[in-house]
Amino acid sequence: MVSAEAARNVVGIIGNFVSLFLFLSPCPTFYRIWKKKSVEEFQAYPYLATVLNCLMWIMYGLPVVHPDSTLVVSINGFGLVVELIYLSLYFTYAPKNGRMKVVLTLLIEVIFAAAVMTGVILGLHTHKKRSLVLGVICDVFNIIMYGMPLSIMKKVVTTKSVEYMPFFLSLTGFLNGCIWTSYALIKFDIYLLISNGLGAILGAVQLVLYACYYKSTPTNVVAAADAKKPNRPKIQLSGSDNV
Repeated sequence: MVSAEAARNVVGIIGNFVSLFLFLSPCPTFYRIWKKKSVEEFQAYPYLATVLNCLMWIMYGLPVVHPDSTLVVSINGFGLVVELIYLSLYFTYAPKNGRMKVVLTLLIEVIFAAAVMTGVILGLHTHKKRSLVLGVICDVFNIIMYGMPLSIMKKVVTTKSVEYMPFFLSLTGFLNGCIWTSYALIKFDIYLLISNGLGAILGAVQLVLYACYYKSTPTNVVAAADAKKPNRPKIQLSGSDNV
Protein backbone atom coordinates (compact mmCIF):
# COMPACT_ATOMS: atom_id res chain seq x y z
CA MET A 1 0.00 0.00 0.00
CA VAL A 2 1.36 3.40 -1.00
CA SER A 3 1.98 5.72 1.93
CA ALA A 4 0.46 9.21 2.04
CA GLU A 5 3.94 10.74 1.97
CA ALA A 6 4.92 8.78 -1.15
CA ALA A 7 1.63 9.72 -2.85
CA ARG A 8 2.17 13.35 -1.92
CA ASN A 9 5.67 13.30 -3.42
CA VAL A 10 4.37 11.81 -6.66
CA VAL A 11 1.60 14.40 -6.88
CA GLY A 12 4.16 17.13 -6.12
CA ILE A 13 6.37 15.98 -9.01
CA ILE A 14 3.36 15.91 -11.33
CA GLY A 15 2.49 19.39 -10.06
CA ASN A 16 5.93 20.62 -11.05
CA PHE A 17 5.46 19.32 -14.60
CA VAL A 18 2.01 20.89 -14.83
CA SER A 19 3.43 24.18 -13.53
CA LEU A 20 6.11 23.93 -16.22
CA PHE A 21 3.43 23.73 -18.91
CA LEU A 22 1.52 26.55 -17.22
CA PHE A 23 4.54 28.81 -17.56
CA LEU A 24 5.00 27.78 -21.21
CA SER A 25 1.31 27.93 -22.19
CA PRO A 26 1.37 31.63 -23.28
CA CYS A 27 3.95 30.85 -26.00
CA PRO A 28 1.33 30.89 -28.81
CA THR A 29 0.12 34.29 -27.60
CA PHE A 30 3.58 35.79 -27.67
CA TYR A 31 4.35 34.17 -31.01
CA ARG A 32 1.28 36.00 -32.32
CA ILE A 33 2.51 39.28 -30.77
CA TRP A 34 5.96 38.78 -32.34
CA LYS A 35 4.47 37.86 -35.72
CA LYS A 36 2.07 40.83 -35.81
CA LYS A 37 4.54 43.22 -34.15
CA SER A 38 1.70 44.40 -31.90
CA VAL A 39 0.32 43.50 -28.47
CA GLU A 40 -3.20 44.13 -29.83
CA GLU A 41 -5.55 43.93 -26.80
CA PHE A 42 -3.53 41.37 -24.90
CA GLN A 43 -2.75 42.49 -21.37
CA ALA A 44 0.44 42.16 -19.32
CA TYR A 45 -1.33 41.94 -15.93
CA PRO A 46 -1.22 38.10 -15.67
CA TYR A 47 2.51 37.99 -16.45
CA LEU A 48 3.38 40.81 -14.06
CA ALA A 49 1.40 39.06 -11.32
CA THR A 50 3.18 35.78 -12.05
CA VAL A 51 6.59 37.48 -11.77
CA LEU A 52 5.80 38.64 -8.24
CA ASN A 53 4.29 35.26 -7.38
CA CYS A 54 7.47 33.47 -8.53
CA LEU A 55 9.67 35.88 -6.56
CA MET A 56 7.68 35.17 -3.39
CA TRP A 57 7.85 31.39 -3.79
CA ILE A 58 11.57 31.49 -4.59
CA MET A 59 12.13 33.35 -1.31
CA TYR A 60 9.87 30.88 0.50
CA GLY A 61 11.95 27.96 -0.76
CA LEU A 62 15.33 29.36 0.22
CA PRO A 63 17.23 27.32 2.87
CA VAL A 64 17.14 30.25 5.31
CA VAL A 65 13.34 30.27 5.18
CA HIS A 66 12.05 26.78 4.38
CA PRO A 67 14.78 24.10 4.07
CA ASP A 68 14.54 21.15 1.65
CA SER A 69 12.44 23.06 -0.89
CA THR A 70 14.67 22.69 -3.93
CA LEU A 71 11.78 21.88 -6.27
CA VAL A 72 9.92 25.00 -5.18
CA VAL A 73 12.94 27.20 -5.97
CA SER A 74 13.77 25.48 -9.27
CA ILE A 75 10.27 25.54 -10.81
CA ASN A 76 9.63 29.12 -9.77
CA GLY A 77 13.10 30.17 -10.89
CA PHE A 78 12.31 28.73 -14.30
CA GLY A 79 8.94 30.46 -14.26
CA LEU A 80 10.53 33.80 -13.38
CA VAL A 81 12.92 33.61 -16.34
CA VAL A 82 10.10 32.65 -18.72
CA GLU A 83 7.82 35.46 -17.52
CA LEU A 84 10.61 38.03 -17.92
CA ILE A 85 11.14 36.84 -21.49
CA TYR A 86 7.41 37.26 -22.16
CA LEU A 87 7.42 40.76 -20.68
CA SER A 88 10.51 41.71 -22.71
CA LEU A 89 8.66 40.76 -25.89
CA TYR A 90 5.53 42.57 -24.69
CA PHE A 91 7.62 45.65 -23.90
CA THR A 92 9.10 45.61 -27.41
CA TYR A 93 5.73 45.86 -29.16
CA ALA A 94 3.62 47.74 -26.58
CA PRO A 95 2.69 51.43 -26.96
CA LYS A 96 4.74 53.95 -24.97
CA ASN A 97 2.36 54.20 -22.01
CA GLY A 98 2.20 50.40 -21.83
CA ARG A 99 5.99 50.18 -21.66
CA MET A 100 6.18 52.69 -18.83
CA LYS A 101 3.58 50.79 -16.81
CA VAL A 102 5.44 47.49 -17.27
CA VAL A 103 8.75 49.01 -16.13
CA LEU A 104 7.16 50.82 -13.18
CA THR A 105 5.28 47.71 -12.04
CA LEU A 106 8.41 45.54 -12.22
CA LEU A 107 10.38 48.12 -10.23
CA ILE A 108 7.70 48.20 -7.52
CA GLU A 109 7.65 44.39 -7.39
CA VAL A 110 11.43 44.15 -6.95
CA ILE A 111 11.41 46.78 -4.20
CA PHE A 112 8.51 45.03 -2.45
CA ALA A 113 10.19 41.60 -2.65
CA ALA A 114 13.47 43.00 -1.30
CA ALA A 115 11.66 44.72 1.59
CA VAL A 116 9.75 41.55 2.49
CA MET A 117 12.89 39.39 2.41
CA THR A 118 14.85 41.88 4.51
CA GLY A 119 12.06 42.10 7.07
CA VAL A 120 11.66 38.32 7.31
CA ILE A 121 15.40 37.63 7.68
CA LEU A 122 16.12 40.41 10.15
CA GLY A 123 12.85 40.34 12.07
CA LEU A 124 12.20 36.59 12.38
CA HIS A 125 14.79 34.15 13.65
CA THR A 126 13.31 30.67 13.19
CA HIS A 127 12.45 28.67 10.09
CA LYS A 128 8.92 28.11 11.42
CA LYS A 129 8.14 31.82 11.76
CA ARG A 130 9.77 32.72 8.45
CA SER A 131 7.89 29.94 6.66
CA LEU A 132 4.60 31.02 8.22
CA VAL A 133 4.90 34.69 7.23
CA LEU A 134 6.18 34.06 3.70
CA GLY A 135 3.70 31.19 3.27
CA VAL A 136 0.77 33.52 3.97
CA ILE A 137 2.20 36.17 1.61
CA CYS A 138 2.72 33.55 -1.11
CA ASP A 139 -0.87 32.40 -0.63
CA VAL A 140 -2.16 35.93 -1.15
CA PHE A 141 -0.19 36.41 -4.36
CA ASN A 142 -1.15 32.95 -5.60
CA ILE A 143 -4.79 34.04 -5.31
CA ILE A 144 -4.01 37.31 -7.10
CA MET A 145 -2.26 35.42 -9.90
CA TYR A 146 -5.23 33.09 -10.33
CA GLY A 147 -7.58 36.08 -10.24
CA MET A 148 -5.80 38.06 -12.97
CA PRO A 149 -7.86 36.50 -15.82
CA LEU A 150 -11.09 37.93 -14.33
CA SER A 151 -10.77 41.08 -16.49
CA ILE A 152 -10.36 38.89 -19.57
CA MET A 153 -13.38 36.81 -18.53
CA LYS A 154 -15.46 39.99 -18.37
CA LYS A 155 -14.27 40.90 -21.88
CA VAL A 156 -15.27 37.44 -23.12
CA VAL A 157 -18.81 37.86 -21.77
CA THR A 158 -19.28 41.41 -23.08
CA THR A 159 -17.77 40.77 -26.54
CA LYS A 160 -18.94 37.14 -26.84
CA SER A 161 -15.44 36.36 -28.09
CA VAL A 162 -12.63 34.21 -26.65
CA GLU A 163 -10.01 35.73 -28.97
CA TYR A 164 -8.06 37.29 -26.09
CA MET A 165 -8.45 34.45 -23.58
CA PRO A 166 -5.83 31.83 -24.56
CA PHE A 167 -7.25 28.32 -24.24
CA PHE A 168 -4.05 26.57 -23.15
CA LEU A 169 -3.42 29.14 -20.42
CA SER A 170 -6.92 28.50 -19.06
CA LEU A 171 -6.52 24.72 -19.33
CA THR A 172 -3.13 24.53 -17.63
CA GLY A 173 -4.27 26.99 -14.96
CA PHE A 174 -7.19 24.67 -14.19
CA LEU A 175 -4.99 21.55 -14.13
CA ASN A 176 -2.38 23.30 -11.99
CA GLY A 177 -5.03 24.26 -9.44
CA CYS A 178 -6.43 20.72 -9.35
CA ILE A 179 -3.05 19.04 -8.90
CA TRP A 180 -1.89 21.32 -6.10
CA THR A 181 -5.31 21.10 -4.42
CA SER A 182 -4.89 17.32 -4.37
CA TYR A 183 -1.37 17.77 -3.01
CA ALA A 184 -2.75 19.94 -0.19
CA LEU A 185 -5.48 17.45 0.68
CA ILE A 186 -3.20 14.40 0.95
CA LYS A 187 -1.36 16.02 3.85
CA PHE A 188 -3.69 18.85 4.82
CA ASP A 189 -2.20 22.27 4.07
CA ILE A 190 -4.75 25.08 4.44
CA TYR A 191 -2.61 27.67 2.63
CA LEU A 192 -2.06 25.54 -0.47
CA LEU A 193 -5.68 24.40 -0.40
CA ILE A 194 -7.25 27.87 -0.33
CA SER A 195 -5.26 29.44 -3.16
CA ASN A 196 -5.12 26.41 -5.46
CA GLY A 197 -8.71 25.41 -4.77
CA LEU A 198 -9.76 28.88 -5.88
CA GLY A 199 -7.45 28.55 -8.89
CA ALA A 200 -9.11 25.30 -9.92
CA ILE A 201 -12.55 26.90 -9.68
CA LEU A 202 -11.54 29.97 -11.71
CA GLY A 203 -9.86 27.74 -14.29
CA ALA A 204 -13.04 25.68 -14.62
CA VAL A 205 -15.11 28.86 -15.11
CA GLN A 206 -12.73 30.00 -17.87
CA LEU A 207 -13.06 26.66 -19.65
CA VAL A 208 -16.87 26.87 -19.41
CA LEU A 209 -16.78 30.39 -20.87
CA TYR A 210 -14.49 29.18 -23.65
CA ALA A 211 -16.94 26.40 -24.52
CA CYS A 212 -19.89 28.82 -24.45
CA TYR A 213 -18.38 31.56 -26.60
CA TYR A 214 -15.94 29.71 -28.87
CA LYS A 215 -18.43 29.38 -31.71
CA SER A 216 -19.59 32.99 -31.41
CA THR A 217 -16.06 34.43 -31.62
CA PRO A 218 -16.26 36.93 -34.52
CA THR A 219 -12.96 36.01 -36.18
CA ASN A 220 -13.84 37.75 -39.43
CA VAL A 221 -15.46 40.91 -38.06
CA VAL A 222 -12.31 43.02 -38.18
CA ALA A 223 -11.43 41.84 -41.66
CA ALA A 224 -14.94 42.62 -42.89
CA ALA A 225 -14.82 46.10 -41.39
CA ASP A 226 -11.44 46.75 -42.96
CA ALA A 227 -12.74 45.73 -46.37
CA LYS A 228 -15.38 48.44 -46.12
CA LYS A 229 -12.95 51.05 -44.78
CA PRO A 230 -9.60 50.68 -46.59
CA ASN A 231 -7.96 53.56 -44.70
CA ARG A 232 -8.85 52.26 -41.26
CA PRO A 233 -5.97 50.53 -39.41
CA LYS A 234 -6.57 46.84 -38.78
CA ILE A 235 -5.93 47.04 -35.06
CA GLN A 236 -6.77 49.98 -32.85
CA LEU A 237 -5.01 49.87 -29.51
CA SER A 238 -6.54 51.53 -26.47
CA GLY A 239 -4.07 52.64 -23.87
CA SER A 240 -6.50 51.72 -21.11
CA ASP A 241 -6.62 48.13 -22.30
CA ASN A 242 -2.88 47.55 -22.15
CA VAL A 243 -0.40 47.62 -19.30
